[in-house]
Amino acid sequence: MAFLVFQLRAPLASWGDPAVGEYRGSHGYPGESALVGLLGAALGLRREDEAAHAALAQGYGFAVGVQATGKLLRDYHTAQVPGRVALKGRPHATRRDELRVPKDALNTILSTRDYRQEAACLVAIQPGVDAPYALDALADALKAPRYVLYLGRKSCPLAVPLYPQVVAAGSALDALNAYRGQLATRQGKAVEPIAQLAWSDRVDAGASADLSISRKDRLIRRSAWQFGDRTEHVAFIERE
Repeated sequence: MAFLVFQLRAPLASWGDPAVGEYRGSHGYPGESALVGLLGAALGLRREDEAAHAALAQGYGFAVGVQATGKLLRDYHTAQVPGRVALKGRPHATRRDELRVPKDALNTILSTRDYRQEAACLVAIQPGVDAPYALDALADALKAPRYVLYLGRKSCPLAVPLYPQVVAAGSALDALNAYRGQLATRQGKAVEPIAQLAWSDRVDAGASADLSISRKDRLIRRSAWQFGDRTEHVAFIERE
């Protein structure tokens, strides 16, 4: 079977966990909704195009080979935002529009935001019978994305090209390891092994789960930032 495999590496990444109150945490690796968003941006899908995002979420299975979860960086963040009353009747499509209200109408929001430093992983995508795009088309989009790609937040640009490749393999783990071999040949040096494999139900993983967890990253409505629970399986891979 065929898998689309690519790498994600950056000085900073932030893979959002459910945000409660002022704390904005980060998972150690991307979830399903983050990968759907990445593909959508590469394809040029608009956030309000609910049907297109739903087709991406339902048409593919995702597996993540975690090489490094990185070190935690915690940022104390302040932002000024106007209240709803101040925005009434005013255009506010951009941040600049929001800040045009009178200064005394601005409120200060405090939050703590987590990032992962020097995190790295490989992603394998397996198409389902209702996949809206061929893997080659997704690979082309990742090579020349319509919108700027970043790892969770706009302050987290990519450190290296994604280098997407369509790999024929019997399982996601085999595809990821074959891709590691391609990267090693391309770079002329060894590539970090996979320490952990995480996958959804729609993937032929090639590994037995050591645990299964509930993760709230199943896309419900992209434009409204609504997500539901899904089951994620995790296997810890023995170091080479």
